[in-house]
Amino acid sequence: MRIVLMTFLTILAFASCKPKLVWSDEFNYTGIPDSVKWNYDLGANNGWGNNEQQAYTRLSKNVRVEDGHLIIEAHLDSIDGKAFSSSRIVSKHKGDWLYGRIEVSAKLPYGRGTWPAIWMLSTDWEYGGWPASGEIDIMEHVGYNQDSVFGTIHTASYNHIKHTEKSGKVLVHDAAEEFHVYAINWTKDKIDFFVDDQLYYTAARSENDTFKEWPFDKRFHLIMNIAVGGNWGGKMGIDESIWPQKMEIDYVRVYQ
Repeated sequence: MRIVLMTFLTILAFASCKPKLVWSDEFNYTGIPDSVKWNYDLGANNGWGNNEQQAYTRLSKNVRVEDGHLIIEAHLDSIDGKAFSSSRIVSKHKGDWLYGRIEVSAKLPYGRGTWPAIWMLSTDWEYGGWPASGEIDIMEHVGYNQDSVFGTIHTASYNHIKHTEKSGKVLVHDAAEEFHVYAINWTKDKIDFFVDDQLYYTAARSENDTFKEWPFDKRFHLIMNIAVGGNWGGKMGIDESIWPQKMEIDYVRVYQ
């Protein structure tokens, strides 16, 4: 009896430690993204700080749910003085988390000038404006480097303006042909970056770090978008023959 009780208690302890699904969108509907879960960043916003060449809209040509997938699609057209249109959806104030495992199953666009991203920003900006309150790039990709996917953190001390960002790279040869799961496991002292459960990079907190090095103790929200051109995406120019290009999202899941 004692052995049975100990086994039962062990099972209970394991179950209590196993992360639970706390937020998700499976995109098993058709039409506009679920307004309970998603907002939009809109407009050209002076290139969004990166000299990007798109304006973001909520038009169905740029963002929609169909055939079980969220579609974010960039077009070569003319909106708000920009040559391209696209979309950028955010979970701010509808999905905000401190720590957890965030998973996004996605198929990426193809071609020079595309710059898709699945990433996170601070919801409350308690340490100040970017980059002081931090940025977590779960997945970034630039079309002129088609086989590579990047995971990165930006902080006051570590960011691309100073060329000190902390980043890892993994080869994903069929990123535009197949769905892959891009994920982070974010805890108090580190952020692990994965593709299809393969750990390829870890950003870790050091003992003497302040918020300038590690602002990741506040809640963050999710952002998904395709930028066009810009300081990184447009480094090798923009191929005007490839549009439209889309990123397809099969699901978003958050575990804590």
